[in-house]
Amino acid sequence: MPATIGMGGRWGDEGKGKLTDALAGKAGMVVRANGGANAGHTVETNQGVFKLHLVPSGILNPSCVCVVGSGVVIDLAKLLREMDDLESRDISLANLRIAERAHVVMPYHPQLDRLEEEIRADDEIGTTRTGNGPAYSDKVARRGIRLADLMDPATLRRKVESTVKEKNALLAGVYGEAPIDSDALIASLQAAGERLRPHVVPAEVVVQDALAEGNDVILECAQGAMLDVDYGTYPFVTSSSPTAAGACQGAGVAPLQVRRVLGVYKAYSTRVGSGPLPTELHNDAGHIIRERGREYGTTTGRPRRTGWFDAVAARHIARLNGVSDIALTLLDVLDTFEEIDVCVGYRIGDRVIDYMPARDDELARVEPVYETVPGWLADTTSARTAADLPAGARAYIRFLEERVGAPVSLVGVGPSREQLVQLMPGML
Repeated sequence: MPATIGMGGRWGDEGKGKLTDALAGKAGMVVRANGGANAGHTVETNQGVFKLHLVPSGILNPSCVCVVGSGVVIDLAKLLREMDDLESRDISLANLRIAERAHVVMPYHPQLDRLEEEIRADDEIGTTRTGNGPAYSDKVARRGIRLADLMDPATLRRKVESTVKEKNALLAGVYGEAPIDSDALIASLQAAGERLRPHVVPAEVVVQDALAEGNDVILECAQGAMLDVDYGTYPFVTSSSPTAAGACQGAGVAPLQVRRVLGVYKAYSTRVGSGPLPTELHNDAGHIIRERGREYGTTTGRPRRTGWFDAVAARHIARLNGVSDIALTLLDVLDTFEEIDVCVGYRIGDRVIDYMPARDDELARVEPVYETVPGWLADTTSARTAADLPAGARAYIRFLEERVGAPVSLVGVGPSREQLVQLMPGML
């Protein structure tokens, strides 16, 4: 079957946008499967740098149909701004499709996101405060507003008025906030709906038709699988499932229609916000990685926490998601290191484990068990074939393959779409 899943192998920000853009050059369709505007995918082309938040990364390839799937929660104002920005840069939106089943991030969702984080105080999760969590909560509680609702004025009014009563009771009674004006809210939603109407479709039908016709379909995940609500570092996770299974659900694709699960891993580890990061570096090495990797959030601009490659977390994700092969990104960031550490186990007291503990307090206490491998002290940014990579870089890749349990098929050595090395089995 012709579906490929591109998913983040750890805590997000792995460079999935660049990989999706590269794959989209030969694909008929890209489907954004989950997440919301808190996810930022940066793609660099000869037209400049594009920072995409809701529009699928395949939009820069004019022959590719791009679908915002039903598993995505959509901030309408941000989506419209993103569309306007793309059109102002001569990027056509003729092939953009938006699922009528996708839920809307309502204006009160970011407000609730902020208020909930403030109440948590020192125990805050570290959300981007963009409202995704409350939007997904309303979705699961069966009181969400969907794109389909915006297409009919009577349906929209009925659902919004019912929901606003509940939200006003919460905002006023618990937080002391001003009430929401339902009439003004409905008017703004109707206006946004009219602008989006030409793009709103039954996405699951569009996706299944593409698969039935034999088109290559790329499922683009948001965030990383270590932020999965079930198998990530709970409660410091996202509110959806940025996994292979979650991609199928959010895109409207059956598991047996997937032929490839491409796990995207950085050559080191990063994380934004709160929560355990076992290999986190608070020294010069961490600072060098952050600056060389330009490790600042696409959406928030927040500096990312950095650390050495965590093979325990990477293997956890590879096994649970059936990762068929790996795209290893930002290898060039490590070009200046004489030695590189890789975490191969976690020490808890007097025992060493090779799996992710379920409890966040236990994971926060683990000490990484490292194996040190030689660096290569050579520039890799001009590499385009396996032979162009220094011997030390090839040895590092082989070491990670053994520890993670999946082959590396693509290596990123810079931000542009051309800075990719394609590997075949046995090439290293």
